This record gives sequence, C-alpha cells and structure tokens, in this order.
Amino acid sequence: METYSKINDGWFSEICPMWPGIALSLQIESVLYSEKSRYQQIDLFQTKTRGKMLVLDGIIQLTEFDEFAYQEMMAHVPLFAHPNPENVLVIGGGDGGILREVIRHDTIAHIDFCEIDEQVIAVSKQFLPGLACGFDDPRINIHIADGNVYIREKTGVYDVIIVDSSDPIGPGEQLFGRQFYQQVKSALKPGGIVAAQGESFFLHKDCVENLMRITRELFMVSAYSSIMVPTYPGGHIGICMGSLGPQLDVPARSVPSLLQTQLKYYTSQIHAASFVLPYFVKKMFNAV
Repeated sequence: METYSKINDGWFSEICPMWPGIALSLQIESVLYSEKSRYQQIDLFQTKTRGKMLVLDGIIQLTEFDEFAYQEMMAHVPLFAHPNPENVLVIGGGDGGILREVIRHDTIAHIDFCEIDEQVIAVSKQFLPGLACGFDDPRINIHIADGNVYIREKTGVYDVIIVDSSDPIGPGEQLFGRQFYQQVKSALKPGGIVAAQGESFFLHKDCVENLMRITRELFMVSAYSSIMVPTYPGGHIGICMGSLGPQLDVPARSVPSLLQTQLKYYTSQIHAASFVLPYFVKKMFNAV
C-alpha cells in the first residue's frame, strides 16, 4: 500500500505551508488505509502512542488519544449556549466525532449532516467506530454534498450550525469566506448560533482575524473559544462563533449529571473559561 503522506524511519511528519518552519511528528506502527478519494488523500495510521490517526492531504485531523477535546468543545459549547436547540446542521466532520457529541442532547429532534467526501465516512466507520458511532441515530439525515452549496438552499431552518471544516486549503477553503457566513446566517432561526473551526491564534493570525471580522460584522454576538489539543500544530485550536441573540461565553443550560459522566473535557466551567483569551489575542481582536 503506497502512502501519500511521507514516512521516514517509521515517523510521520505533518509539514504544511500554513505553519511554516515547524512540524509535528508521530511514530507509526502500521498503515491501515491509504487511498485518494475524489477530493483528497485519505490516510489512516496506527501510531505507537496515540492510537489511530486520521490524516487528510497530509494534515492530521485527529488521533484517538485526544480527539475528544475538539469534538466535545465544538459540539457542546454552541449547543449549551443555546437555550433549546432542536434543529442542528453539521457541515464537515466525516469522521463522525461531532455527531457523536451532538446526539447526546435530548432536546434535538432533527440533525442534518453534510459531508462532501463520503469516503471519509466509510473509512471512519471501518476503522474509527468510537467516533462513527453516531451515524445510525434516527434523527440524522446524511447529505453527501458541498456544504457551501447545500447551505444556500436553507433559510431560517436551524438553531445551531456547526462547521467542522478542514483547514482553508483543498475542499474546506470555501468555508472560510464572508459569502459562506452570510448564507449560514440566513439558514439560522432567530436566536441561532454558528460555531466553526477557527484555527489557532498562535499560528494562523490572518485567518483568525478574518473569521472574527466576518462574524462581528454579521452577528449580534461573536466570540472565540480556545481548545487544547496536543496533536494539533501548536497544541491549540479555536472555535469562531456568531450568535443571533444568546450569549456565547455562558451556558444557557446546565449539563445533565448523566451526560457529564460521559464527557472527558467539557464542563460548564471549561465552557466559560475557554473564552478567556491571552492579552495579545484580545488586543488582536480589538484591532479587527
């Protein structure tokens, strides 16, 4: 099996122009899957210390070791910021991790899931059942489509939209523009919330500033939530959020005790704390 991502002496190194001059390397035990889909190269590795690892076009999407941090925060921060989310749209995230967290909310009656690359879903179901366990929930309607196109057909439909995009290169590039967010805003109900993968303020200053500028101009409330994820470049990633009413940095609902026992990262306290940003980031956002 030929791999797209280069492995040297048993080590995979993530090298990308989005974070020049640095690389993240993990020791690999075996290659479980390596094929090019219609849209991107998909690699699935068994690492020595971080479990299975999904890589798209040479960029690490997740490892079993710490995927819960990203999945839980991307889902539960916007869902608990909303007082009563019933209709939800998830764009991207073919691994299924966000869906796994979304279906934990009993208030939700309907979930649309839009993923451009059905091969990512198939690979996740085969190799990452711990993430893909939510696909069979009866509330989920799966749409294999470009999220940027799909969203244009929706007006006033969703309480919460979660954009689990890859980086702004390749298939995910269009999900970082103003036109896309205008369409997202139109697809939300009054009081709706959008949460999107917001890159790292350490490594992607221009991208983060652009997302914050867009959400500030379009939404009544905007904010940026920070997440620690060790196997992402810099060990950090953010959520760029916009709201048509509800505050974002304080949960509107408490976490049911049974749900809290199922989570590893998210708590009401972490929700609030994630919006407390370093001083240089506050200055950066104030200048946007």
